Parts: sequence; structure tokens; C-alpha cells
Amino acid sequence: MRNYGDIFTRKPAASTYPTQPAALGEVVEVLADGYVGAIVGHEKTYDGDFIRLENNQGKTRLFKLRPGAFLVDGIRTTLTKPQPAARPQRSNSGSTRVVDAPAKVAAPSRIWVEGVHDAAIVEKIWGHDLRVEGVVVEYLEGLDNLPHRLAEFRPAQGRRVGVLADHLVAGSKETRLTDRVGEHVLVTGHPYIDIWAAVKPERLGIRAWPDIPRGEDWKTGVCARLGWANPKEGWNRVYRAVSTYKDIDSTLIGAVERLVDFVTTPELTKADLR
Repeated sequence: MRNYGDIFTRKPAASTYPTQPAALGEVVEVLADGYVGAIVGHEKTYDGDFIRLENNQGKTRLFKLRPGAFLVDGIRTTLTKPQPAARPQRSNSGSTRVVDAPAKVAAPSRIWVEGVHDAAIVEKIWGHDLRVEGVVVEYLEGLDNLPHRLAEFRPAQGRRVGVLADHLVAGSKETRLTDRVGEHVLVTGHPYIDIWAAVKPERLGIRAWPDIPRGEDWKTGVCARLGWANPKEGWNRVYRAVSTYKDIDSTLIGAVERLVDFVTTPELTKADLR
């Protein structure tokens, strides 16, 4: 008779799940309580590695990176802390990459980005260059917060702020909010209603971004017309389509490059960058 051992004390086999890095901008669901949000940050604590998720109401929460703790596109997944990729000769922004250059200590100046998706795109393309310069990129959580954030930060000579805004066109609310920010603050932006539209449509296999009538939620309308399930799927498609500056419109490239120049080159004035 075959001996199966002590079946009452045998430990069950450990479950295994697909693993992927917790990339900024990735939309995930927390298995434990159903919380859904975009990854907007990584944090290290005494208890291990965590990610910060922001939901569609702008609220954020921290979650520990546990095995199989998240759903990604409906699949139970283990998220891990992203590791530095192999470094090519040129960075994603097109600049010459300085091999083995250590990141500088964070400079007093900052770049603030209005939207969470905008911040993810900026980090993906310009992240290496900004770290080399010691420039910190922060999520502004909406342009309405700009006056309050500036009052707290107190920009001054050598302590500049660059702000990237959505839909920065003449006469818009966004433009009016940024008219009188002072000489130590530079606001730039792109003309699109959403950062998605700054991505070249051919990178997503479409001829053009759909026209969405005023009053209809832009992301929802785009997804409906392109046959995407929802904005979560749409953002994952957009984010994965972007690898370098060549994948986005020149208006966004120019806007970010001016901000980088402004916060890293003290001798430049706002007038020099218009």
C-alpha cells in the first residue's frame, strides 16, 4: 500500500502569480477591498515597499507590495518595486545619456505637473534627465491648487517653480489662473484637453483622436468610439504606446523642455523662454 505521509500536517503549495513592476500611471485594483487607482508614487517604510494609488476622485492611499495583492487588467498579479532599466546611449528625451552619472541632491527648484497621467508621461520620458539635474517632479493635483501651493513654497531667486498645465490656451480658465504667478514661476502647457491627445495617434494604431462634443467626458467618449472598455484600459494603452519623445506631439516636448531649462539655469529669465 502506497504511503502518502501525514496528509494532515503537509503544507499546501504556495500560490504563484505573474509579476510586473509597479509603473507610474498603471491603473490597478486592490484585491482585498476593491480600491481602484493609478500608481502615483513608491514609498519605502520600515515595513517594506509600498505604492500610493489615486482613485478617480483624487483620493490617495498607500498599499504594501504583497504577493498577488493586486488585479491588473483583471489578472491577480504581484507588483514589485521598479528596477532601473539598462541605460541606452540616449535618454528617452533624446539627450545624450551620461553613463553612471549619480543623481544630484534634490535642488530647491521644482517642477509641478497638473495631472497624474501627465506626471507619468513626464517621468517616463524625462525622468533620467531630471534625476541627473536633481530636479524633483511633483503632482500638483489640479491647477486650482496652484495659488495655495505657491503660497506654501514661496518661490524666490534660486528657488524656482515650473508648472505643466493641461489645455493652456488663450482665454481659458487655466490661463487666467497663471497670469500673475511672479518672475520665479514659469507655467507652460499643451493645448489639448487631455494628455492622451498629446500622444501621436498612429502610436496606438489609429488615424486620429476622435472629436468629442463639448459636455461629454472626453476620456469616456474616446473609449466608446475606439472600442476600448473604459478609461482604465484606455490609459494603459496610451501609457504603453509612449517610449520616447518621438511618440508625443512637439507642443508637449517644447513645454517640458522650457520648464527644465527654467529650473536648472538660473541666468535664464521667463522672457528668454517664451
